[in-house]
Amino acid sequence: MKHLFTVLALFVSALTMAQETKGSIVGTITDKEMNNDPLPFANVQIEGSTKGTTTDMDGLYELASVDPGTYTLVISFVGYETLKVPNVKVEAGKVTELNTGLGAGSVSLDEVVVTTTARRDSETALLLDQKKAVEIKTSIGAQELSRKGVSDVATAVTKTTGVSKQEGSGGIYVRGLGDRYNSTTMNGLPLPSNNPSRKNITLDIFSTDIVEYIGISKTFEYRNYGDFAGANIDISSRNYKGNGFLSFKVGMGGNTNALAQDKFYLQDGPNKIGFYNPSYPSDPLSAYNFTTSWDRQTSFPINNSFGLTGGESFDLGNEGRLSFFGSASFDNGYKFREGIARGAVSTQGIPRKDFTFDSYDYVTNTTLLGNVFYRINQKNTLNFNSLYINSTSQEHEEYSGVIDIFDNAPEGGGFVRRSTFDRTSLLVNQLLGDHKLSEKFEINWGLSYNKMNNVIPDRMQNTLVPIDNDNFDAGLQVSDLATSDNHRYYQNLNEDEFSANAEVSYNFSKDEDGYKGKATFGYSGRYKTVSFEATQFNFRINRNITQPQVFPDRLDDYFNQASLDAGYFEIVTFRGGEGTPNVLDPQTYDGVQLIQAGFGALEYKFSPKFTGMFGVRGEYIYQNIEWETSLDPNGDENDFDRFEIMPTTSLKYSLTEKQNLRFAASKTYTLPQFKERAPFQYEEVTQVYFGNPDLYPSTDYNVDLKWELFPTGEELISVTGFGKYIQNPINEVTVASATNDISYVNTGEKAIGIGGELEVRKNIFNFSKDELLKNNLSFGFNASYMYTNQDFDREKVVEETDLSVGFTNDEGRLTGASDLLINADISFLKEFSEDRNVQATVAYNYFSDRLYAIGTNNRGNLVDQAVGTLDFNLNTQLNKNIGISLKARNLLDPTIERIQDTQNVVVESYKKGLNFDLSLTYNF
Repeated sequence: MKHLFTVLALFVSALTMAQETKGSIVGTITDKEMNNDPLPFANVQIEGSTKGTTTDMDGLYELASVDPGTYTLVISFVGYETLKVPNVKVEAGKVTELNTGLGAGSVSLDEVVVTTTARRDSETALLLDQKKAVEIKTSIGAQELSRKGVSDVATAVTKTTGVSKQEGSGGIYVRGLGDRYNSTTMNGLPLPSNNPSRKNITLDIFSTDIVEYIGISKTFEYRNYGDFAGANIDISSRNYKGNGFLSFKVGMGGNTNALAQDKFYLQDGPNKIGFYNPSYPSDPLSAYNFTTSWDRQTSFPINNSFGLTGGESFDLGNEGRLSFFGSASFDNGYKFREGIARGAVSTQGIPRKDFTFDSYDYVTNTTLLGNVFYRINQKNTLNFNSLYINSTSQEHEEYSGVIDIFDNAPEGGGFVRRSTFDRTSLLVNQLLGDHKLSEKFEINWGLSYNKMNNVIPDRMQNTLVPIDNDNFDAGLQVSDLATSDNHRYYQNLNEDEFSANAEVSYNFSKDEDGYKGKATFGYSGRYKTVSFEATQFNFRINRNITQPQVFPDRLDDYFNQASLDAGYFEIVTFRGGEGTPNVLDPQTYDGVQLIQAGFGALEYKFSPKFTGMFGVRGEYIYQNIEWETSLDPNGDENDFDRFEIMPTTSLKYSLTEKQNLRFAASKTYTLPQFKERAPFQYEEVTQVYFGNPDLYPSTDYNVDLKWELFPTGEELISVTGFGKYIQNPINEVTVASATNDISYVNTGEKAIGIGGELEVRKNIFNFSKDELLKNNLSFGFNASYMYTNQDFDREKVVEETDLSVGFTNDEGRLTGASDLLINADISFLKEFSEDRNVQATVAYNYFSDRLYAIGTNNRGNLVDQAVGTLDFNLNTQLNKNIGISLKARNLLDPTIERIQDTQNVVVESYKKGLNFDLSLTYNF
């Protein structure tokens, strides 16, 4: 009815305001791909002229003051077929009404001619979806990612309100809540983790080339799994429906720190394309059979990228359409860092480990995506996605200084070298279906099989100490303090997961504006198996003979068969040396996780302004883990199961056609991860971690209140308040031990997080003379302020575990939480023609101090200091075939610094350098 009144108003306006010699064209454009909902921001133009307009939020348009005559009307929208409607007759003093729909496939109108296609991933389309939804949601699309020069999903989500990225990883924090509180899906189906220490897959292994948009749900939705408190990140892969295209991309770049090095060092063995996974020698203990060198190798640090993308569609019958899309890409990158690293700082502010370090990093990412979309007819579609990612990182680190102030190079002069190659191979297969059985009934379903393999093949570590601690000129020898000081390490993690979703929805209570009610019922389930094994070969140094001098650049002169024969060292595992029963049996843990869930929801439009959604989800969770590790060689197992009932509510009140007030509340839970529960010891140069089998889930309560205003289809102003209450929160803590190891415990009774968010997207100036060609300056800004607090209870930890923790404070902030997060960007766009444009964007990101680890035993917290970064991106389309992109990132190059706050000691400090990339895209 609202649309009818608007059209009539336009009709009357045209009659009363038009001159007798002029006429008008009015109408409504609907979206055939979205149940004929109104299609805003579609272009409507009279062919052969500059006269045109765009549809408003209700799909309405008006072409006023048109000379009488017969015209061809051209209607287009990004990602949809362009329609040409001929013989549109305009009469003086009258209004011509033309209503039609746009779709991704051909339509059965004789007057329509199909001309062009593109992707539908615009900022305006996503803003419209955000405005219409009952739930609170945020999305960032491929168009916005391109404008801001974002190349991976981890960086993409940090451009949204309340999200920050953990330095040195693809892990993210949402409203101060880290990895364990978030979840990751692709097209609504779960993704596996690629790191045994983490719940979620590292988001920076996903190239934005395969992304249509990324949805960030910071409020719980009944469709999502209940292991949630921060956000669900859903990656919507590209789904092509248009005519054929082929695009090739090539790029080159570099990091200023890496390019400034006389030589860039990496370990021997791994190749430059990332497909490398050797096993250890068949006879590793009785003879020296390792074939890769201990000595570092040189490389030339120039970044490269290549990409090929294409798609094609075919009509099948009157309504059917079969579409194919494929993408293949490879990119690599070099980085260099130098600075200081300190560990185990005492209450007197004295570090037990005190190093300067150099770190040489090399990463690769190979991505293959295939998509087949079959629209059987207007009511039934099938969608198959297959994604393969091979992501690798090489990190060659060299530390110099005090290895241990009490007994190992206590006066300095020590040297530690650690070379790690980490490879993740991920295969995702998904089959999705959407069936509109009638005007009232709809079924959506999805099946997926994911397989992930993560390997660390042949990590090498060497530790050298001064022969004479009082005279460094005497040279270095191999450290004999700990058996693991010199080792080679092999790790293999496999994760297989099956998952399924099925949902039935029923529309009811129809009136002249459509259905007021919708009931939804569904099932989702996932079955995951995890298999982890690790073997470390330690070179146990013989203390009973005089060791020779060793040179860091010639380690192969010492680690060889001759030295083994001479008795300088023997090769052992944690079980012992050659002849020990089962000596080559690895450390292992194996896990099974099963989640079965049923859900239901009722959505009802109580009035034209007020809509409510009330849902509930029930989940049965079972988790079992068994292990055999160096901390527990005899092995053991542990399991738990529980049933969770999780209600959720979303309310939306439309204050005006452009303003919404929203409220959301829910209950969820947080599971511990397999590695957090397995008593497996993982050693880094300055820190040791191990799991806690007594860890158990947390319970979470979430509430949000949001006001939002959409001044135009491209603009947004919103203010959000939120609160989190977590029972039995899980944290990483330093346990009471001589080596200050870190484990995981339920640290107290509760934790809270309270905050506010502000987001603004605004066009500052619009210089456009032609309504169809943009020439504007736009601004984006979002900020989050958070207060977090949790209590720490030593007695609770002692009662529930075998561990002892002496918290420095009785309460403190949540780990990973910054008080203030800011994102801002300003963009200029100039369109010279449909195929020629230039766009420049400057983007700034800031996070205030955030807690990295909780202080214990009168030592201060470890705190990451505030950092602001500035990026610049320039995109230009020279013609319909050629595009050029220039990216300059981290222009401010701030110092990345971590301190121990009470003692005010810097425990880590370095700079990342500037990154520059230039790429060329050619569209065939």
